[in-house]
Amino acid sequence: MKFKLLNVLTVCLVTLVVLSPGLVVFSIVWGRHIEFVKMQNLACEINNYPPDNSALFSPEAGKSLSQNQTKNEISDRNLVNRLLIAAEQYRLASILQWFVIITPIFVGLGIIVYDRYLVYRAAILKEQVEMLERLWQQSIE
Repeated sequence: MKFKLLNVLTVCLVTLVVLSPGLVVFSIVWGRHIEFVKMQNLACEINNYPPDNSALFSPEAGKSLSQNQTKNEISDRNLVNRLLIAAEQYRLASILQWFVIITPIFVGLGIIVYDRYLVYRAAILKEQVEMLERLWQQSIE
């Protein structure tokens, strides 16, 4: 049973090692694609609010100009907030991605190291038993 479990875990680890470069490349490309789409959407939103140049030539240019400036400032703040949120989400997704990739590798390595430790402990126990048997044989003689 233990041998079968070790074989299954070894196959899973080898499969993960073989597929992980492809998964990493795919996730990087997909992340860049999502980032590109978000930037396109933000650019479209910016283009939807063109500056109103007709207000500069009207008699109430002072009021319109100040209102346009406040609208632009609010729009810029919203844009900066959205970019900061997108950057934070990108960082979180990157951390989660590396966690998902590295965790199975460390679990597999932990199982292999623990199995080697058990083999080492069994060898030490076997040596101790052999030494005790020799001492017992010497005491009988």
